[in-house]
Formats: sequence, C-alpha cells, structure tokens
Amino acid sequence: MSSPSPPPPCPVPHFSPVLVRGGRHRLRRLLRHRRRAMAAGLAVTAAALVAAGPRDAERVRPQGHPAAAAAPSRESERERRTATHVTAPVRIADAETVRLLHRGDRVDVVASDGSASRVVAAGARVTEVPEPQEDTAESAAEAGALVVLSVPRATAARLAGAGASMRLAVTLC
Repeated sequence: MSSPSPPPPCPVPHFSPVLVRGGRHRLRRLLRHRRRAMAAGLAVTAAALVAAGPRDAERVRPQGHPAAAAAPSRESERERRTATHVTAPVRIADAETVRLLHRGDRVDVVASDGSASRVVAAGARVTEVPEPQEDTAESAAEAGALVVLSVPRATAARLAGAGASMRLAVTLC
C-alpha cells in the first residue's frame, strides 16, 4: 500500500481588503464639513449654558400666568433683605488692613482685649471702604479706619458693643 499523497496546493485568490464602514469615516466627513461641526458645537455649548445657568425665580412670565402673580417683586425682596441685614460702621484698629479691603469682600471681624480674642462677626460683607486719608502714618495707625459692613441686626449689636471696649481686626474669608 501506498501512503496517500497530500493534495496539491490551492492558491488563495487575490481580493481587495474589506473596509468596514463606520465611525471613522463619519468623523472624517464631519470634520470636512466645518460649518456643521461649528454649529453643532455652539448648539451643545448653548444648551450647557442654559442648563447650568442661574435659577431665576423672577423670570418674566406672560400676564395671566398663575406663577406671574405669585412671583415676589424686587421691592418686597429688597425690603425683606433690609429687614434682616443692616449696615454697621466698624472702626478697625489697623488702617492699613482696611486699605486691602474692597466693596463686596467677605470678612470675619475679630475682637481682642489684649489677652483673649473672639470672632464677633463671621462672613460679613463689606459695603463701603473709606478713601485713604492724607494724614500722617502715625495718626492713621493710632486711629484705625472705618469700614461699613452688612450684617444681621443681632451681629450689628455685638459689633457695636465689642467696638466700644475692644480693638477690632478683620480677616478676609
């Protein structure tokens, strides 16, 4: 018996590579059309800004809309805020520190009698800062400087009491 011989080699026919149509070509096509890409990018950005924008309770609504009548007016909101917060002039011992402050800053007011110190007002908003005086540096350092703070009514009373008997300092929040 003879052993079986292997079959003759069978050549593989030549064929062009198979290309899968998909994401890569879509991306290239999108990049070729720059105007569409720019418009899509701007639309996504606008949608993100609208979604992340401030939640305004006083949006303009058409007359007759139930929420339009219930929305508080600016005057009533201002009156409510004024009733809870008052402006209090406070003399800070170090005039140079007051020069660092700007309107709108948040500060903590610290009272010190030499041996102990305590926070009298936390997170007070600066509403007015005086202009620097042309006095000598020594008299300004001794007298301190006034700063006007917006604080709750009870805190204003504590500030007035502490300012009469102790030296006051501020720290920026």
